[in-house]
Amino acid sequence: MSEVKIAAETRTEFGKGAARRIRRADKVPGVLYGHGSDPIHLTFPGHELLLALRTPNVLIALDIDGKTNELAIPKSVQRDPLKGFLEHVDLQLVKRGEKVQVEIPVQAEGELAPGGNLLEYVLDALPVAAEATHIPESVTVSVEGLEAGAAVLAKDIKLPSGVSLSVEDDAVVLQVLAAQAEEAPEGAEEGEEAAEA
Repeated sequence: MSEVKIAAETRTEFGKGAARRIRRADKVPGVLYGHGSDPIHLTFPGHELLLALRTPNVLIALDIDGKTNELAIPKSVQRDPLKGFLEHVDLQLVKRGEKVQVEIPVQAEGELAPGGNLLEYVLDALPVAAEATHIPESVTVSVEGLEAGAAVLAKDIKLPSGVSLSVEDDAVVLQVLAAQAEEAPEGAEEGEEAAEA
């Protein structure tokens, strides 16, 4: 996993008015916390942070005020529900070699058995413990040939070295649902009977 370097500035202004001023300057307010230290209130460059957060569980190398370098991962991201821009971000302080609890996206590959069955994601992200500097971007699961009623359990997913499950082994991650038979619209049968008569 690659690190993304982002310059951040400490901030001393708080509240809605201060947050609006920060966002008007194309910056994002946020908080860095962890390791028992006091939370640090920061301001991040909006565009750079937005690009970094496109990668799930991205590792961010923070340059704070040009003096301090810290590693962090995103824990909570608030976006404007209509426009989608970043409103606030919480980052968790991490150290190299430390294991962290994260959720990694699950991706299915392959074709289900014929019959129009549906694949349901019971968990679209898998809770795992991984080294902070080696968090996988995603896990891929083969659903090739699975039939209705089949399920993929957490223990069935092959995880990269050094990554362990943070969920029960028998937790259902994916399941195959039987295709619903479409009912003929009411009146269609009556019309057929009238045509036969």
